[in-house]
Amino acid sequence: GLKTYGGTFFVFSDYLRPAIRLAALMQLPVTYVFTHDSIAVGEDGPTHEPIEQLAALRAMPNVSVIRPADGNESVAAWRLALESTNKPTALVLTRQDLPTLEGAKDDTYEKVAKGAYVVSASKKETADVILLATGSEVSLAVEAQKALAVDGVDASVVSMPSMDRFEAQTAEYKESVLPKAVTKRFAIEMGATFGWHRYVGLEGDVLGIDTFGASAPGEKIMEEYGFTVENVVRKVKEML
Repeated sequence: GLKTYGGTFFVFSDYLRPAIRLAALMQLPVTYVFTHDSIAVGEDGPTHEPIEQLAALRAMPNVSVIRPADGNESVAAWRLALESTNKPTALVLTRQDLPTLEGAKDDTYEKVAKGAYVVSASKKETADVILLATGSEVSLAVEAQKALAVDGVDASVVSMPSMDRFEAQTAEYKESVLPKAVTKRFAIEMGATFGWHRYVGLEGDVLGIDTFGASAPGEKIMEEYGFTVENVVRKVKEML
């Protein structure tokens, strides 16, 4: 059969909220393809840079929100959207190119279907810290993991493309991804921090954006807002 989809810049999903909400209420498996998902949009400026949209869509009942970290996760996300029969799916995609993650090359569909998974494991049985990220920030977390290792800090990296899918998993699976023994957790996402504290806990921290964006080249804006390996390493060390 045919599947219905629509697409636009992610910031303009606000204009679609009544339609998305009605699709969710009616259990219609519409696929929404949202691109230009962060401040990395760059020169278009704050009118085109989504901040609160991820948190807002995640709060809507019966909507599956998936923000993939690379090409393999994107393929898996598309398959999940096409397989949906009773809820709309929002695919939240970047403007910029992203590297292919080693940890996302095998069994990617099964991993994304569960909402979160360990994309780069710690060296020790119990990590010193867990780095959580979505979308383009997962590759940043992996690079930060390498830099932390040089300084003797052992980190596990979790890709969390879909919070709603992760919440639907068993307690055992959640424990395998976010073990309770590791209370130092650091989340990285170029959007509102709202919603992340349930995963990082009282001893964790979040690198996000709770202000509007700015107009400049994407790389410059990401640096100004702290989305660099150096800043992640510094903040993780401060947390530890």
